[in-house]
Amino acid sequence: MGKLTLLEQDIINALCVYIARKKQIKPEEVEIELMYDDDYGFSAEAYWNDRKQVLVMVNMIEAIRLWLEEYLNRDPYTGIELVLDDNEGIIAHIG
Repeated sequence: MGKLTLLEQDIINALCVYIARKKQIKPEEVEIELMYDDDYGFSAEAYWNDRKQVLVMVNMIEAIRLWLEEYLNRDPYTGIELVLDDNEGIIAHIG
């Protein structure tokens, strides 16, 4: 299979599923805000039931791997590169 690009919404969906599984709630109960900082790189904030959790890049990669395997039937251990795109926001290049 060729290269794949996950758009920002796909990354958000992956993180919602990831948090939902960890917290035993529904993905629809999770809100995600993606962030990029020149000093700290990529991160995200997850909100559910009046709680907040900061997710670092390794959590984001783990969530994308889950998404690739279970929702896209792709190899979860192929290369994943997070990119800050001027037009698309935070995206991931896969493969």
